[in-house]
Amino acid sequence: MTEPYAVPVPKGYRVGAWEVRDPIATGAFGSVYEARRTVDSPDLPRTAALKFLPTGTGTPRQLTHLRELIDREVELHRRLKQPRLIRMYDTLTVDDPSRPTLDGATVLVLEKAERSLSALLSAAPRPDAGPALLAQICEGLAQLHRAGWVHGDLKPANVLLMKDGSARLADFNMAAELEGTHAYTPAFSTPDYTPPELLWSEIGARGRQIRPSADVWAFGVLAHLVLTDSFPLPGATPTTRRDAAVAYARGTDELRLSPELPDAWREIVRACLSRTHADRVDTDVLLRRVEAAAGTTRSPRLPRLFPLLPRRRRRSTVIASATAATVAIAALGYGISTWADTGGDTPAARSSSPTAKSATDGSAELRTDKGVPAVYRPMIVKAAHDCTQQDVTPALIAAMLKAESNFDPKLSDPGKDEYGIARWTPRLLRWWIRPDGQPVKSIPKPPLSVPDSITALGHYLCYIEPQLTPGLPGDKRVLIAAAYRTSYKRVNAVRGIPPEYRDYCKRLTQYLKEYTPPGSW
Repeated sequence: MTEPYAVPVPKGYRVGAWEVRDPIATGAFGSVYEARRTVDSPDLPRTAALKFLPTGTGTPRQLTHLRELIDREVELHRRLKQPRLIRMYDTLTVDDPSRPTLDGATVLVLEKAERSLSALLSAAPRPDAGPALLAQICEGLAQLHRAGWVHGDLKPANVLLMKDGSARLADFNMAAELEGTHAYTPAFSTPDYTPPELLWSEIGARGRQIRPSADVWAFGVLAHLVLTDSFPLPGATPTTRRDAAVAYARGTDELRLSPELPDAWREIVRACLSRTHADRVDTDVLLRRVEAAAGTTRSPRLPRLFPLLPRRRRRSTVIASATAATVAIAALGYGISTWADTGGDTPAARSSSPTAKSATDGSAELRTDKGVPAVYRPMIVKAAHDCTQQDVTPALIAAMLKAESNFDPKLSDPGKDEYGIARWTPRLLRWWIRPDGQPVKSIPKPPLSVPDSITALGHYLCYIEPQLTPGLPGDKRVLIAAAYRTSYKRVNAVRGIPPEYRDYCKRLTQYLKEYTPPGSW
């Protein structure tokens, strides 16, 4: 096992009734391993997928968000037993003081799938089984919504395909139970599948308000992707597609669906991608229309799906073992982004320029073994990937959070009017939270939101980078950080790092080296 795995678990390790076998996938939220049952039990399958969620390296306060995400997923699994949702058999807690990295970890015992929809699309864009799979995915959404839950992060990596070819919804750590017309979910999600009204919505103490219509929008994007191998909004990067979504929602641009979208699906996708949430189609109505377009009723199984697909080899840098190739075939997204899905899981990754940032969970760009708290990694990665500037990387944002606050979300320095994990001045923070460059309605009050602080940091660094004079001596990333501490005008004026910030930049450079994976420095 090499170090990129967020939760390294040795082969043969036993937890509960299970023995860990080969690794399947990893990401910022944890790692997934194939496991075999070691005791007789008629209620448990012979094999399962064990999702290890880390104990973390921070204080209990810093791990609150991670605990909330785990609780969301466990609660939904316990309460909903639906055929289109991935099944959870058990939850376990590791009790092993001899292994500090594992001791106290939560383990979810889940159905073992064959691969994710993301891996399928990477291997076979526009699969023949696409319409039937979409009908099954929509059926899963309808099951969630009828039970009063919103998924909150529907995308190809969070749809799992079973051995018989059928689809299951997975990754419920963003799921939320409705309270009337709304639910509350964490403030980060995948931009390409986020409806435009949530791109500029304010984030409260309980997170972001979300409706079932957010899942309907995501389904429309997903359907367009599955059927045409392209996104419904133009742009080579998530940032440009996000801007196109905002322009469309404001009525300054039109929706231009691919001419390759079959006629039976064109109106379905349009109904999902209405400009406002109120105009989007109801999920039950959507299911009937999708099943009619797919020619299915309660979506039949697809037993020949996997034998017809080419199989991709996994990157050799992930697992240096003889089983790496077979592991890649089974790699999926059990609530985390997978290694096997990197390097081309979406048309964006395939069609963007050679220098475009990869659409991964960022594990290849951010060390998971150097103290960056696991709960913040997805926010750090998202903030970096939302920016098209290549020097704004997850490692840079992590290094800055370390240098600014030592990852302390409660930092308070009233003398400088700086607070939170990124040492923001509240009056300045309000201008950088939203992606459209407009200030939020009111000045944030300490303690400052972690998602807001990290999101705004990414936006601000993305603004700073092109303002720096070309050809300045030194590491561009460190110059960006120096400009954050002072201003880009000051860095340009002295043609480098101002003397008063050299110690700061020396520390930041050390953190940047620590957090950047080997071979990427």
